[in-house]
Amino acid sequence: MCCLLLAMGVLAVPVFAQDETLISRPVESGGFGGPMVKLTTINGENAVLVGGRGGWIINRTFVIGGGGFGLVTNVNAKTPDATGQKYLELGYGGLDLEYIRSSNELVHFSMNLLIGGGGVAYKEEEMSTGHREMDGFFVLEPGIHVNLNVTQFFRIALGATYRYVTGVDTPVDSSGMRIPLTSNADLSGPSAVLTLEFGKF
Repeated sequence: MCCLLLAMGVLAVPVFAQDETLISRPVESGGFGGPMVKLTTINGENAVLVGGRGGWIINRTFVIGGGGFGLVTNVNAKTPDATGQKYLELGYGGLDLEYIRSSNELVHFSMNLLIGGGGVAYKEEEMSTGHREMDGFFVLEPGIHVNLNVTQFFRIALGATYRYVTGVDTPVDSSGMRIPLTSNADLSGPSAVLTLEFGKF
């Protein structure tokens, strides 16, 4: 009888054990959004990308969000043809994940990773809005940032990212000729980043 009670006691212990979970405390939510400027190089030329990012902040530590960016400066395509010089058009965006360390401190660090895609095309003139067929690509962009808490609802972040691009093909123009406008390596590269963040942190 004693052995039976002992065995039942041993089997009952796991029933009262607490389940192990990834998040064990109540979830504290926040959110933010804001503009972003990137200074980088594309096709070997200095370039500026402008866009924005935002997301859901979980327990003041993890961010699940998104971002998107577009080229706002004139970057030459590699090979002009009989119609004259061509200029690149570029845009990309996707899922943005971030880890924030000690967000309550005046100055703190964060790391993020953007996973997404984009497109590159070309235009005939610097100020032209028309473009030829766009070529899509995959982009992976990790980054590290220094964040300054200006107010409870406003932060400034300075950082650096590296853009990995793959999937760019040489496009074909209307005459059937291939024009090497750019390449994966020409679209990949480091960026200096400035972000203005507004929200509940």
